[in-house]
Parts: sequence; structure tokens; C-alpha cells
Amino acid sequence: MRFTRFIGIDWSGAKGNRHPSVQIAICEAGDAPPQLVLPKAGVWSRFAALEWLAGLSGDVLVGMDAGFGFAAVPPFDQPARVLWAEVEAVCAAEDDLGGHGFIQHRREAFWLGAPDGPRHARAHLRVTEQVYKNSGLGVPTSNFVLLGASQVGKATLTAMRLLHRLDWPVWPFDPLPARGPVILEIYAQAFARLAGFRGKLRDVESLNTALARHGSRPMPTAFPALFPDHVGDAIVTAAGLRAIAHQPHWWQPASLTPAIAVTEGWTFGVA
Repeated sequence: MRFTRFIGIDWSGAKGNRHPSVQIAICEAGDAPPQLVLPKAGVWSRFAALEWLAGLSGDVLVGMDAGFGFAAVPPFDQPARVLWAEVEAVCAAEDDLGGHGFIQHRREAFWLGAPDGPRHARAHLRVTEQVYKNSGLGVPTSNFVLLGASQVGKATLTAMRLLHRLDWPVWPFDPLPARGPVILEIYAQAFARLAGFRGKLRDVESLNTALARHGSRPMPTAFPALFPDHVGDAIVTAAGLRAIAHQPHWWQPASLTPAIAVTEGWTFGVA
């Protein structure tokens, strides 16, 4: 395994310029516990997170809890990088990498409630989401569904703007480079479930148990006993990435075809 640093990012598609739900954790190779990374302002903006990532160098692997692609149904049956550029062009005037304007731009594709007809008619799942559903570990939400608590579609759009601007190699859309940083899509709950937990990690006792199952030492004694689930998601992602990144089968899912790799993409940690 060539990566020496591992970063977990819990992401947000919400409106605004400061997002408590955006959390970043980092750990080095080895077994030291991940550390939370906080900006000077105390709360991340999406643009500040982009600037922080752009300043990184070396063999770093970044996992972001957001979709990087849509199911390859028209008009999204195109290379993802073309779609990312379209989202950026449509939403360029929105603050903090916002992506809401694209929802109206492609209004016919998204489901926002009963006036849009049957939910299932627009709730397309990508192949990676179908594989995850079939695994029995959880029930994924379509990123075309924008009503309710699980609005992964809005986070998908803001993530696409970050990816377009960051211009790093993005797995599996790009070949893995021999050196340097790589960013990929993750699902934080998948890392929690790999550690034996269903549901969110909000207390340090549960988090330390999950970390141990990912080969990590526990959080420092000064770490809060209770914390928001976004913090737990970022920390378990960083540790989980470090634990599985050397295992080839995660990089070579059986259902990941070349066509899917450039259009829909894949969630690392699903195989």
C-alpha cells in the first residue's frame, strides 16, 4: 500500500456558508487514532475544505461521504467529468460550492415530492448502490430523491463542484497514479458496519470499539464522551480507509465495468 495518510470527510449539500455537518479527520499509516481537523473559523465551509485539500501533497487517500456520480440514465449517461463541468457552469454564481441551481436546471430528473409522480419512477440506483443493497448491510438512498432527511443528491452536486475545481485523480473515474493524492467516494455507514455497528457513532465508547476493529488505538482520554454523528462518521472513515486500502478486492469490485467507472463511479468499501 503506497498511501501514508488517510482522510475521512463527512460532507454537506445544505445552503449556507458554514456547515457543522462538514467534518474532517486524518490519520497516518500505523495505528494512531484519527485526529479531527478544524479550520481557524471553527466551522468548515465547503470552499475552505476545498482550499485545505488543494494544499495537501504526498500519498494521501481521501474518502468523501457524498456521491460522485448519478445513475447512468439520460441525460446522465455521459462521462462524469463532463457532468461535473456542467454542474459547475450552471451553479457558478452560488456561494460556497452550492449546487441547488442544478436541481432546477434538470428538474425533470429529480424527485422532490408527490407532485413529481411515483417516487420509484425517479429513484434510480447506481450499480454500486444496488450491490450495497443486495449485501444486506443497509438500504441506500437514490441521489435523485431530494425529499426527506437523506438528501444525498444535494451533497452529490456540491461534491461535483469540489471535484471539478480540485482536479485530482478521482477513483474509479481516473487511473490510479503511482504517486500523489487520490480522492474517492465513500459511505461512512459502510465503515461503521464493517466494524460491526449499525447506526450512527455518537459516543466515544462505541467509537473506540469501532476503531479497534479497524486496527486503530482509541481516541485520547480528553476526547468528548458524546459528539455529533458527523464527527463519528469522519473519524471512522479515516480509520476504515487505513484498514482496507491495502486489500485489492475493494479496488476491483466484480460489478465495476469500465463504462460504470467513467459514468456512475463507485463507492469504495462496497464490493
